[in-house]
Amino acid sequence: MGVGTPWWRSAVVYQVYPRSFADGDGDGVGDIGGLRTRLPYLAELGVDALWVSPWYPSPMADAGYDVSDHRDVDPVFGTLAEAEAMVADAHDLGLRVLLDVVPNHTSDEHPWFQQALAAPPGSPERERFLFRDGRGRSGELAPNDWISRFGGPAWSRTVDPEGRPGQWYLHLYSPKQPDLNWRNPQVWEDFERTLRFWFDRGVDGFRIDVAHGLAKAEGLPDVEELTWPLAPEVDADVEHPHWDQPDVHEVYRAWRKVAESYPGERIFVAEAWVDRPHRLVRYVRPDELHTAFNFDFLVAPWRARRLREVIDGTREAHESVGAPPTWVLANHDVAREVSRYAREQPDTPLRSLDDLAGLPGHLELGTRRARAAALLLLALPGGAYVYQGQELGLPEVEDLPQEVLQDPRVRQTAGRSRGRDGCRVPLPWSGERPPFGFSPAGASAQPWLPQPPSWAGLTVGAQTGDPDSMLELYRAALRLRRTHPALGEGGMRWLEAPEGALAMARDPGFVCLVNVSASPLPVPDGARPLLASGPLDPSGRLPADTAVWLSV
Repeated sequence: MGVGTPWWRSAVVYQVYPRSFADGDGDGVGDIGGLRTRLPYLAELGVDALWVSPWYPSPMADAGYDVSDHRDVDPVFGTLAEAEAMVADAHDLGLRVLLDVVPNHTSDEHPWFQQALAAPPGSPERERFLFRDGRGRSGELAPNDWISRFGGPAWSRTVDPEGRPGQWYLHLYSPKQPDLNWRNPQVWEDFERTLRFWFDRGVDGFRIDVAHGLAKAEGLPDVEELTWPLAPEVDADVEHPHWDQPDVHEVYRAWRKVAESYPGERIFVAEAWVDRPHRLVRYVRPDELHTAFNFDFLVAPWRARRLREVIDGTREAHESVGAPPTWVLANHDVAREVSRYAREQPDTPLRSLDDLAGLPGHLELGTRRARAAALLLLALPGGAYVYQGQELGLPEVEDLPQEVLQDPRVRQTAGRSRGRDGCRVPLPWSGERPPFGFSPAGASAQPWLPQPPSWAGLTVGAQTGDPDSMLELYRAALRLRRTHPALGEGGMRWLEAPEGALAMARDPGFVCLVNVSASPLPVPDGARPLLASGPLDPSGRLPADTAVWLSV
């Protein structure tokens, strides 16, 4: 990162899913106290910042993404004072802190929604959400054909105080997550207060949940045959009625002004599942958000040609608006990359545990590919995100008992979906058996999701000092990324490589060679290996599913 270059243009950010990171009080659920004790681990790992998934008061219908108060901390995680102390501790270690902000919806237990339910149709209280009369002779049909992302209709009907069916309200996720009405000035004002509340406490930025969902088309028209993501044959500028609507950008122009009113380069990153690069980069124009997750890269199959297409399309689009790409392989909503890469790589994306069902998996192969993908990720220009446990090579837990699953997707699909809990199992820190140091010694409560006994060899303790471990690979790569002048933000160029391989050069003097599926590749003459994801063959060539960083 050059002198004077904003930190966020090349930052590596570590996602903390707090309920599964570290349990400080022994109740089986991760918390701020546990996180504070593990901050030195993150500093030693070599990341620049951490992003903390929601720690706000919540009924936990969707693991905290159903927020009942955006300006406090849920007691299960700790107190507001502990949160402030954690931010200060992180800053003392040179780590910046990003929080989640959830602006598309609230909890149905949020005071605003409770007030809306108690108020009549057409009232100011209901105007903060999206209440509508139903269709049909007596309003018995939903207002339109929208479908929840968690399954089933995106509308639920209210019941008035006399027990009569009333209006319907929109929820693009769970019925316990009513969508806000972003045409209402009170919604704008309240979220600006939330941003300032946390900026005033030293927070360095926010990850925006469902950033592409806030604005809905005027009149809430039917979706009809449109899918999301839009099918490839659909015209590039067709507007979906509730995803990636143009009006959403006005919100982020206002938020950018709030961030710029504070010192220290406060920033935003968008969770915008927008599959067309020319539309994704609208979120990161100079007067809007700073960065956006690159989900095309996350779901790209382990195929050299497709990876190169995604990298080229991403870089070209971001360069058009002067924004850095942000690369990501995993998060709390998708199956872990070790397990995705363990399968035969199809043309359609492997994203969820449901996508993996029925496909034979080979975790040794998946781990080998994930190690190579890590070096590709960290060699690309721009920033990167690491999801907790990614640096340990954790696989998806695919066999959690049905009775322990908590994801609302499981409930709303009557068990047809296995949900997202398999990537949210608490981290293994040390020891030979569960809870693997996740909770304090002697804690009686079990972790909120069970850990596989097979993780004994994947704990932080087991991997520390083992030069062949995934953890030490990440530590070495992050050290090199910080010190090598070619890495971080900047340019890159492709070098000639056979079908099934990628070779990129970055100045000064750096080459990343990734053998995705080709025959063993010779290392360029005169090149000195800096770091490899796996051993070279006896002839000094790079085998398939292996990557190497070279000094040239």
